[in-house]
Amino acid sequence: MLSFKEGLLDKTARSRGASTLRAGLIAGALLSGTGLATSAQAEEKVITAVMHSGLRVIDPVITTAHIVRNHAYMLYDVLIAVDENFTPQPQMASWAVSDDKLTYTFTLRDGLLFHDGAAVTAADAEASLKRWGVKDSGGQLIFDVTDTLTATDEKTLVWTLKEPYPPLIDTLAKQSALPPFIMPASVAATPATESISSFIGSGPFKFVEDEYQPGVSVTYEKFDEYVPREEPASWMAGGKVVYVDKVKWVTMPDSQTSINALLSGEVDYMEQVPVDLLPILDSSDEVVSELRDPLGYQSIGRMNFLYPPFDDVKIRKAAMMAISQQDIMGTLVGNPDYYKICGAVFGCGTPLEDETGAETLINGGDVEGAKKLLAESDYDGTPVVLMQPTDVPSISAQPIVAAQALRDAGFTVDMQPMDWQTLVGRRASQSKPSEGGWNIFFTNWGVPEINSPLINPMLNGRGNDAWFGWPTDDALEALRKDFIKAETLDEQVAVAKLIQAHAMDVVNYIPVGQYLVPQARSTKIVDMLPSPVPVFWNVKKED
Repeated sequence: MLSFKEGLLDKTARSRGASTLRAGLIAGALLSGTGLATSAQAEEKVITAVMHSGLRVIDPVITTAHIVRNHAYMLYDVLIAVDENFTPQPQMASWAVSDDKLTYTFTLRDGLLFHDGAAVTAADAEASLKRWGVKDSGGQLIFDVTDTLTATDEKTLVWTLKEPYPPLIDTLAKQSALPPFIMPASVAATPATESISSFIGSGPFKFVEDEYQPGVSVTYEKFDEYVPREEPASWMAGGKVVYVDKVKWVTMPDSQTSINALLSGEVDYMEQVPVDLLPILDSSDEVVSELRDPLGYQSIGRMNFLYPPFDDVKIRKAAMMAISQQDIMGTLVGNPDYYKICGAVFGCGTPLEDETGAETLINGGDVEGAKKLLAESDYDGTPVVLMQPTDVPSISAQPIVAAQALRDAGFTVDMQPMDWQTLVGRRASQSKPSEGGWNIFFTNWGVPEINSPLINPMLNGRGNDAWFGWPTDDALEALRKDFIKAETLDEQVAVAKLIQAHAMDVVNYIPVGQYLVPQARSTKIVDMLPSPVPVFWNVKKED
């Protein structure tokens, strides 16, 4: 088996499998219960996919949950997009930059339509970008130096800056955490603090609203009037050509049930396969397991800076000191070929990798040191409300292991179980932890989502305008501006090291390791893009 550092994107894929065990009877019951097992599927090309989580929130601006981002890529398109070489490419629009680097002119390509048949205009792009800029960490930085953003005609959008902002194009092209999806202007007029109620997209699939069962299943159908680009598909860029009639996402919290359904042919794709279950797939010629990308995910713990006990930096440091990455990754993943101990806030294997300040995390934790530091603090036994998702395997172990480490250090821990989508909604609450709020939760980020201080959602010190946890950190904001001004990679690396040290010193968040997640698909599903984001354009389903 390949090690973590040997390039884990298995482009030839490995055929795996085993007996179907209980022949997917439980899965079949679930599928028929959601109305998916119908004769219509025999006449249509339908991909049935088990995603990592159910979908309940469907506005991609008010949350950074991956399932919502994945949903949005089905439904919406973007002006420019990054390809597999991390290079921005025209998608809905081309662009030109003035000599003084202050004016960016975007020109929409021909043939762009919304799902209701209306033409996509520059005014739609203007409204969508302005709504995105309220929430997105990188977008906030751009709008800090924006003079005007104006649609000058149906196809032309002019973005004028007060001062040069070199990363503007890279920020607009990023694949996560909040990509700037283009919606109708009437929809984008919804305040960024409120959820949209209309789901007319600009992308290759339409949302079948009357088949949507929140948290259970969601259906997308091909948008026949979508005009793909001519270039080959590459990550989020290029020609988004759809070869199937529908894609159905179904929710199966039990991984064994999902594997049974895949092996029996009742589903076609499983987004996340727990490493310890891969051997079940070892002998099947009808299933392929593979890795979507070589960098994988970083798992993190995020504290709430607004309320005790984690409004005290000394108490945050005690909590971080108690935690061992090895304990968490060993429990979560098990097989060391699929994880890496990594204390870099920008991820390991990236140009900005640095582990300053993460010594206790990567060296097994220091419970005794944590006890001492906690005793020196003003901690009064206030219960730590730790939200524990119970239905997503990739975030199930972290809270359990961390809770025990915190208790060993002297914290009182109130671990509250809930499904992931409940957690996604609750983490946006600024209520007191004793009144429905929270103190700490764990989540995961694809490494390309966090590999720069301009896009890493957690490295934002803007208080109520920051990511969940809401730290107010003027020093961090100053360092991010220094990074923008850096003209060479060496200068960026130097600033990134300062940010790493600062983030660990204030415990902006706790990186708890880097890991890889295999996916699995039927051999009937071919030409699936090896992308960090699972996408369903370019994919074919063979008979």
